Amino acid sequence: MNPAAFARLSVLTFSCFVTLINIAAAADPWPSFRGPTDDGIAQSTVAPTTWDRQTNIAWRTELPGQGWSSPVIGDGIIYVSAAIPRSDDPTSDYDLALILVSVDSGEVIRVSNLIAQEGKSAAAIHKKNSHASPTPLIDGDRVYVHFGHQGTVCTDRKGDIIWTDREHSFPPVHGNGGSPVLVDGKLIFTCDGSDDPYVLALDARTGKEVWKTSRPVDSPRKFSFATPTVIDSPDGSLVIAPGSDSVQALDPATGATRWWVRYDGYSVVPKPVVSEGRILVATGFGPTKLLAIRPGGSGEVTESHVDWEVDKGIPKTPSVLAHDGLVYLVSDDGIALCIDAKTGENVWRNRLGGNYSASPILVGEKLYFCSEEGVTTVIRTGREFEELARNDLEEATLASPAAADDALFIRTAAAIYRIQE
Repeated sequence: MNPAAFARLSVLTFSCFVTLINIAAAADPWPSFRGPTDDGIAQSTVAPTTWDRQTNIAWRTELPGQGWSSPVIGDGIIYVSAAIPRSDDPTSDYDLALILVSVDSGEVIRVSNLIAQEGKSAAAIHKKNSHASPTPLIDGDRVYVHFGHQGTVCTDRKGDIIWTDREHSFPPVHGNGGSPVLVDGKLIFTCDGSDDPYVLALDARTGKEVWKTSRPVDSPRKFSFATPTVIDSPDGSLVIAPGSDSVQALDPATGATRWWVRYDGYSVVPKPVVSEGRILVATGFGPTKLLAIRPGGSGEVTESHVDWEVDKGIPKTPSVLAHDGLVYLVSDDGIALCIDAKTGENVWRNRLGGNYSASPILVGEKLYFCSEEGVTTVIRTGREFEELARNDLEEATLASPAAADDALFIRTAAAIYRIQE
């Protein structure tokens, strides 16, 4: 369906679905990248094990435009962003948009155009990227939609714009990628372009800059795409923000760097997770490693606070998942690993096949690894490798899945699926 038709559909159907939106939604099942606890672990313990294009598909809805943002879900609505071309010309202007889809029916409720992107001036992107790769974030009565160097928009849950920030552009390399996090009323994200990389905090109410903190090292390859992680510490919350050649722990109130660790790595994508009192950081391209960092100290703590590192089979793009003392990960080229979170020792290793960009999720005792080719391998958690199923949608996907209402939601290049037994 062309963009004009989707715009007409939005007008016709929006009034029918607006009653679904409860502004005071108490507990959104999948509100941000990597879910309700920012680590890929679902609140629900039930999800399908097997499916194909004809089996256990509740609905499939084609989406306008292109985008690799992952679905987020709140109060009966799925939110994804997309770059919608205004014509078939490859140099076309785009509308950077927020798409609202009904969880129950799969109908497109609204396409809300947020930012106009001029095709002639749009920066080049990597072939695996899109102009809408960061994942939206739902909080309270608002949805935050980030487009990297193109800007950030806050809407209400109906998709109406509250504020727009386009003052913090930066020279991108390969396009945008990292998603924002929200802490203490501040929307925080990384701005790691080709020059002067920094971490930024905006006032979530107004979109105005609160602080801006430069990276602690002068990396020769400054570009990265990581999503920060917020952790608790004895001194309060800290924002863990990986970038090229270093990861910082920032005070969310002031942006001050409490401590930082140096490594060799650029184009860093994976979001950190916490396990067994350590922060697990993948170091991106270069000599890719997984570092287990004990939080604390001040200044550079590379020598004193890195407890272990693993340098084989570490993902450059998918984030890792930690649960019950074990760390699960899949490399970009399809090697699945299970690592002991305390020691870094290998527990099991198995080749899944395929290529991977999406981050795994956990529902109950089942891990879901979605390949770029559209094959999802389901594995049982534990110290023994046990494959439960291999499910092929026969459509490319780079977006990470979401889980809610005993169902999985998977975005492909052309559509979004609700998968449910």
